[in-house]
Amino acid sequence: MADGLAASQPEPPRSDAVSADEAQAGVGAAARPAYYAARSGGWRDWWTLLHPPYTAWHLSYVVIGAALAPQVNLTSLLATLIAFFLAVGLSAHALDELNGRPLQTRIPAPALVAVTVAGLAGAVALGAVGVARVGWALVPFMIVGVLLVAAYNAELFGGIIHTDLGFAAAWGAFPVLTAYAAQTGKLALAPVIAAGAALAMSAAQRRLSTPARTLRRRSVQVEGSMTLADGQVTALDQQALLAPLEGALRAMSWGLVLLAASLAVARLG
Repeated sequence: MADGLAASQPEPPRSDAVSADEAQAGVGAAARPAYYAARSGGWRDWWTLLHPPYTAWHLSYVVIGAALAPQVNLTSLLATLIAFFLAVGLSAHALDELNGRPLQTRIPAPALVAVTVAGLAGAVALGAVGVARVGWALVPFMIVGVLLVAAYNAELFGGIIHTDLGFAAAWGAFPVLTAYAAQTGKLALAPVIAAGAALAMSAAQRRLSTPARTLRRRSVQVEGSMTLADGQVTALDQQALLAPLEGALRAMSWGLVLLAASLAVARLG
């Protein structure tokens, strides 16, 4: 997924700190392909590939969907979380990186292919276990899930799914509905409404992250100014434009994770 599919996890200590000279030159943090991206190379590439904030964000939808079930089975919830982590956190992001290297990692292409295949295989295997528990109603979700990973991230079918709406449906609404079905073997009105909320939240995520990615990955120079009614002039540069976008993304991602955690505690505590 281009966004990766994360209420944020706290960023780890970084060894790629920006020097004063770099900051004065207008490079450094904004030169990274994402605000959570580590310096390229080694294990840091795998951290970046996971899109930790966005992965956690979209896994929160799994918890929310499961928490709406009349009875929450912890084993099923954990299995669904792992399945979505494999399919989205690993497979989708690895496939996305194969398609143009948007994160600028040095992970070899064969490794990305292996991760894509292994992640999907693991997710399907966990889904098969879920079918044994709740019935064949879960099978359509398994099939659609695999198709979404392939079609969205590889931009198949002319990229018809690789849109703002496709992103919101695949990584917002779908996890909610799947998690509920994994608990109950059916759907109901409550998870459908919650899926609508996840769709809207993911659409907002996309609207914020798309210009942020453009600024980080495609812009070479940003110059401009804003004149206020009182005559005050404020300079507009790359960092000034990124700050509100990524600040909102951080806040929203943390908010979704905390909401999901609160529901898990309420239903399982």
